Order: sequence, then C-alpha cells, then structure tokens
Amino acid sequence: MYTLQIEHKIRDFDLWKTAFDRDPVNRAASGVTAHRISRPVDDPHYVVVELDFEQQAQAEALLAKLRANVWNSPAAAPALQGAPTTRILASAG
Repeated sequence: MYTLQIEHKIRDFDLWKTAFDRDPVNRAASGVTAHRISRPVDDPHYVVVELDFEQQAQAEALLAKLRANVWNSPAAAPALQGAPTTRILASAG
C-alpha cells in the first residue's frame, strides 16, 4: 500500500472541508482506496490528509493532478494558505 500524505495551512476548516468534499480530482476514479483527515490539537489552521492507494503510480498521478488543477486554483482550493507539503509513503509493516 502507498499513502500520499499532504500537509498544509488553511484559513478555515469548514471552508476547506467543503472544497475537499466536492472532490475535484475524483478520488475513487484516481485509485484512492481510503482517506484520513487529521488536525493538530494545537493548530486549528492546519490539516493533514492521507490518501491510500494500491500502486505508487496512482499516488504520483493524483499528486500531479492536485498540483496542476487544484492547488493553483482559488476556486478549487479556497481555504488553502501557501504550498502544501507532500510525500508518498510505502507501507513498511
């Protein structure tokens, strides 16, 4: 299993979550098998998203889609502040 981990600052969680739920990259069709959203207990303006995939190439392709079509669009990512930090993780267990 591979996980695309995304971390970024946000202006407002409810606004961010509404945009996330609109799913502009069609997560299921992109190969996402599960996702988790976490927030630091001491920072309401930060979010961590983990998207799981069967194949590394699927994670890489979705990351490219996010960079090209979502994160540079104020309409698609209205609550995003700055550039997200990303990494693709391989399950080691």
